[in-house]
Amino acid sequence: MAANPERRYTLEEYLELDRTSEERLEFWDGEVFCMSGGSRSHDRIIIGCIVNLSARLEASECQVFSADMRIKVPSAPPYRYGDLSALCGGAEFEEVSGVDTLVNPQLIVEVLSPSTEAYDRGEKFSHYKSIPTFREYLLVSQHQPHVTHLFKDEDGKWIHTEANDLGASLHLQSLGCELPMSEIYRDVTFNSPATT
Repeated sequence: MAANPERRYTLEEYLELDRTSEERLEFWDGEVFCMSGGSRSHDRIIIGCIVNLSARLEASECQVFSADMRIKVPSAPPYRYGDLSALCGGAEFEEVSGVDTLVNPQLIVEVLSPSTEAYDRGEKFSHYKSIPTFREYLLVSQHQPHVTHLFKDEDGKWIHTEANDLGASLHLQSLGCELPMSEIYRDVTFNSPATT
């Protein structure tokens, strides 16, 4: 994620840029950030999650959305992009500058990279928490089999677990299904030996 340091943008200018750009752009406090393309591993992880979740949820009322779906984030208007979002029940959208923006995601997935990891774990997560329906967050490492799983319990407390075993499955409470670690990391090659 890189900022354009040359100038500050108004919200209206950003919305026009994002509407006409081939790239995904995010806006924060007058700065425009390009959500640059990911590595091969990043791409394989997202595809693995989308394919696996879509297959598991096919007979349900749940839906999975790709990284192109804008997510309305009340504390960081107008919207952000997750790598994947999903929900059960009816999807709700708000039109922002002529494009649909998802209002009620329950699950958001971010694939971590060196340039975005601190933001995804910190400030972006804090902003995502302002979404009333948001209940579950997966932070997926692309350099080793490791997923940070955060889930909001009935008391509103965020429960934090870690998974690093390719034989394990993550129980996604918001969607009522399992997501095997082996499917998240299908066709991903790690540079150094990983312990499982």
